[in-house]
Amino acid sequence: MRLPFLSMFMTSPFDGLQEHAEKVKECAWAFQQAMECHVSHRCKTFEEFRQEVDNLESQADAIKRRIRGHLPKGTMMPMDKFQLFRYLREQDHVLDAMEDVLDWLSYRPEPGIPKELEKDFFLLVDAIVYPVEEMTRMVTEARNYFKNFSENQRSLVKDIIRELRSYEHEADKLEDKIKQKVFNMNIDPVTVFHTIRLAEFIGSIADHAENAGDMMRAMLAR
Repeated sequence: MRLPFLSMFMTSPFDGLQEHAEKVKECAWAFQQAMECHVSHRCKTFEEFRQEVDNLESQADAIKRRIRGHLPKGTMMPMDKFQLFRYLREQDHVLDAMEDVLDWLSYRPEPGIPKELEKDFFLLVDAIVYPVEEMTRMVTEARNYFKNFSENQRSLVKDIIRELRSYEHEADKLEDKIKQKVFNMNIDPVTVFHTIRLAEFIGSIADHAENAGDMMRAMLAR
């Protein structure tokens, strides 16, 4: 019989995971604004949004270190602590990937994204923001599950995990669409390379969100 998770913890590690997930969600909003600024050529504020993402990444790193450094030795948990750490790593990779995208953009601010692809990139950015928001909700619901081990709550978390996979699949299709367009455009090779890699970097955000869902499913399975 499973014992209530929080009865064995003065502070649940899911408190820290929730705090970290909220920072990732904040970062996604700033990331979306930075991308809209860059794509629409309103780039006077791009560096401000990029700096905001950097600051949120630093705050999330501090939370990550606190989770890793303050997990009591010998504490009973309903999952292996390394599963918890692997989940945290994937959740953190979501934020790192957003930072990588903005860094990549900053390397070549001009000529930027070809105008013919602006709408496609807006759709791709929207497609990766949805799973980040759902990932935060997944942590909230998983936190509730590990308080009472309700099967209904467990099913709710698994439903969110399935949604993450669906979002990742949609992001993959949008990424492929951009690549196909790029290879059929009359643009210089540097722009081709820069644009293709940009689409891949953005798509990787949804990949890491899906991976986080897989790690969460592993924790639920024990």
